[in-house]
Amino acid sequence: MAKKSKKQQSNGTPATVALTAAGVPFTVHAYDHDPAHPSYGEEAAEAMGVSPDRVFKTLVADVDGALTVAVVPVAGQLDLKALASAAGGKRASMADPALAERTTGYVRGGISPLGQRKKLPTVLDESATRHETICVSAGRRGLEVELAPTDLAHLTSAVLAPIGRM
Repeated sequence: MAKKSKKQQSNGTPATVALTAAGVPFTVHAYDHDPAHPSYGEEAAEAMGVSPDRVFKTLVADVDGALTVAVVPVAGQLDLKALASAAGGKRASMADPALAERTTGYVRGGISPLGQRKKLPTVLDESATRHETICVSAGRRGLEVELAPTDLAHLTSAVLAPIGRM
């Protein structure tokens, strides 16, 4: 397991460190995570008092053998066929959770599209562009970052596509 730098240890998660290093404006939202809550994303939206269509979950999928990150609103579901198409593949399925955790360096329910151990291809649901800011995981359960969707797309080199279903 990689050691965290002193900067990461004292100034936040790899996601917030990456945002700070990039000079991107963002706001951190912390809340008390309830392990019994059935949905990490819905819990975040409720705790922050933010509409679920502005809170996005980070999912890791396997597209034709390559891990790919999908960022979709917590109010909906990931359309795997649409993700495969957006990523230039034929088939997509959800990645093994343990592999997703090892590859990104984050735990399930706290995977951020930012600051991942290994940068993965990313697809951001185009609905994100309807909002001035969106919230995504900051790299641990109970911690979200709010930022402009254009900044998220730029920092992750994301493809924008309709990959979410309501």
